[in-house]
Amino acid sequence: MSAFAVRAAVLREPGGALSVEEIRLHGPGPGQVRVRLAAVGVCHSDLSLADGTLRPPRLPVVLGHEGAGTVAGLGEGVTGLAVGDRVVFNWAPACRACWFCRHGEPYLCEHAMDGADRPYGVLADGAAVHPGLSTAAFATETVVARAGCIRLPVDIPLAQAALLGCAVLTGVGAALNAASVRPGQSVLVIGLGGVGLSAVQGARLAGAGMIIAVDPEPAKLELAGRLGATDTLEPSTDLAKRVRARTGGRGVDHAIECVGRGATIRMAWSATRRGGRTTVVGLGPATDTVTFNALEIAHFARTLAGCMYGNTDPEVDLPLLLDHYRAGRLDLDALVTNQIPLDSINTAFERLRAGRGARTVVVFDPS
Repeated sequence: MSAFAVRAAVLREPGGALSVEEIRLHGPGPGQVRVRLAAVGVCHSDLSLADGTLRPPRLPVVLGHEGAGTVAGLGEGVTGLAVGDRVVFNWAPACRACWFCRHGEPYLCEHAMDGADRPYGVLADGAAVHPGLSTAAFATETVVARAGCIRLPVDIPLAQAALLGCAVLTGVGAALNAASVRPGQSVLVIGLGGVGLSAVQGARLAGAGMIIAVDPEPAKLELAGRLGATDTLEPSTDLAKRVRARTGGRGVDHAIECVGRGATIRMAWSATRRGGRTTVVGLGPATDTVTFNALEIAHFARTLAGCMYGNTDPEVDLPLLLDHYRAGRLDLDALVTNQIPLDSINTAFERLRAGRGARTVVVFDPS
């Protein structure tokens, strides 16, 4: 199919500001879908990619991966979707053929990021531009692989549905899948952005008896209380001691770290009881280290585990989240604390750096 023009937020250099400009996209080609964006959440992973905390993407690049919209065109061979269908992005589509996929771990698929390394359009000067995390959702339209689209029912608002594609799947999945929280257990969640607040809701859905939410921002603590936290604390050097004081001196059964810093990972570990589990969701820089002594590993018999994409299979888990949303058990509206146009994308990054709000959502058509 012929190329077409869209407005997109382009990152040209690590740590630089995003510039909203016109680019031309190819396709959709065989197996691809053209999607008109309705909304996209601004995730901390976008900021980490932009500033080089995570492996820098190929530049120039259009970031954004937590998106939802409407199918505007189909490439050859695409099945299961029609023009006009509403979809949410799966930014890490599983190939279903690699070792991890065949062994029940599609969230670790070896080929999930293959599309990010291939140019998908051109800038005004003719230079190739790449799709961040294979989705490039900071744009009025994008082109993604068919496997990167999950069809949405018509009763789900697209601005809220966008969050399902990353924050909610990751946070709820961290509690239900990665940590496997059981009824009556105690859970500590450190970091209350969109992912952390979703982890609080996941712990509630699991039937946790105590949910301790930790963040320096009072507004986030108040929101965590509305979403299911039984206790709220501000971070401090004696956090582990304060957590043990609320859990019979033992520590929590589960600690879920959603910040991605060595200090908070260590804090989560120290607040976990003997035999408990610390689940690390936050993505931090490779230069930030965590230190354990040789005795404590065996003595405390804790489990320290990472969590990628909530250990979910979006095609399976997203419909379950939709059921929770319809039944009023999952609050998506409360997670959207700020809505902005695409031209204000840099202010969303500033809010992330300052730790303000749960999720900023770029809305392309406020009506």
